[in-house]
Amino acid sequence: MASTAAGSDSRRLLPGRQNSSHQMDRINGNSLKSTNQVPPFSLGAEEFDDDMLIASDAPSHRIGSFEREAGPVSRGGFHSLRIVLLKSKLNLLIPCGFVAIIINYTTGNHGWVFPLTLLGIIPLAERMGFATEQLAFFTGPTVGGLLNATFGNATELIISIHALRSGKLRVVQQSLLGSILSNLLLVLGCAFFSGGVTCGKTEQNFSKSDAVVSSGLLLMAVLGLLPPTVLHYTHSEVHSGKSGLALSRFSSCVMLVAYACYIYFELTSSRRREESNELNQGRGVNVVDGNEEAPDISKWEAIAWLAILTVWISVLSDYLVDAIDGASQAWNIPVAFISVILLPIVGNAAEHASAVMFAMKDKLDLSLGVAIGSSTQMSMFGIPFCVVIGWMMGQPMDLNFHLFETASLLMTVLVVAFLLQDGTSNCLKGLMLFLCYLIVAASFYVHSDQDPDGNNPSQN
Repeated sequence: MASTAAGSDSRRLLPGRQNSSHQMDRINGNSLKSTNQVPPFSLGAEEFDDDMLIASDAPSHRIGSFEREAGPVSRGGFHSLRIVLLKSKLNLLIPCGFVAIIINYTTGNHGWVFPLTLLGIIPLAERMGFATEQLAFFTGPTVGGLLNATFGNATELIISIHALRSGKLRVVQQSLLGSILSNLLLVLGCAFFSGGVTCGKTEQNFSKSDAVVSSGLLLMAVLGLLPPTVLHYTHSEVHSGKSGLALSRFSSCVMLVAYACYIYFELTSSRRREESNELNQGRGVNVVDGNEEAPDISKWEAIAWLAILTVWISVLSDYLVDAIDGASQAWNIPVAFISVILLPIVGNAAEHASAVMFAMKDKLDLSLGVAIGSSTQMSMFGIPFCVVIGWMMGQPMDLNFHLFETASLLMTVLVVAFLLQDGTSNCLKGLMLFLCYLIVAASFYVHSDQDPDGNNPSQN
């Protein structure tokens, strides 16, 4: 399970970064098979032999000046079923979704429907990441990175869209906020702590420049949330109840454009880095490393599984959203705590495990790609996307996340930005982030979701 999730998350969200973080490993691995072989470009023309290059009958996909073996993958539908349904031990939780539906129609006990639905979504989210990873083998790194950017947080977005359709706007806001807080504090904290304890190093290093860019984008997202919130709480809107909504929709469009520019910048930077490495290693030599990972299923099987998993997650999300209020009453805990804490922890369990595993292997750039990259996507794409979708649905979804939530996000981003600015991590930093998350979780447990007049928001 962990290896599957690891392969998926190492390609998620930031195609430029995952290429650069693996470039040297790929270069070192793509060497001639035997030390007895002489590099063909060192021979004279009369001594050159095409057989000296490692050949493969399987289809391959070109990455820079190298090729990645795709391997024969058309083995039939039974093989695909076995790989997707039996390869991960998390799939033992799939029946929980069916049990939740049965309980919903027989007893209507939302206190059981909600946790069972959450458990049923966990393996589906992990398998969606696996299917996206498999599809990326056939599209190349650029399109593959965009696919992972699209499907990386698909589960959270599907849940949010169902909540939007039900008019539960506060659940949408708080679940998206919780995903950001969880990745920045819990996931990153556990990764830093685990890496510092297991790697035998006083400090681990990561790309400082990438972390600074991500921190800037997170601060930009906070800037997008602040004005609508301040306008609402200071009662300084030109048109009460309308100016904040209009500003939210405008800011959301700007944030989506900024995120698109960011992705374009990463892709072009990745292409330039690959070309530079190609020049440094010598042109015209394409070798295939037999140790390269090959896809387990075919392209069309991956597309089919993505469609199936998306539909099934969508079905379970409908039951999940309907059961939130009932679960809150049955468990006697606030809806805010369920939305901000429980939904992100359970929904992103596979991602959390991957980030920790990467850190324990001293691959901290990949851990940051999972934690910071996912937070960047949710803040710069997920939140404004839901605002635009709500606009299309006629729902007044805005960027006014209320004062308590916005302040929590601002302080979280500032703490993480300060801890990342030196490009190093250790177990103490990880422990600090984890303890910060405990404080935030406890705060939302005692938080009453009320507007300035003391009334529960009508969106709830």
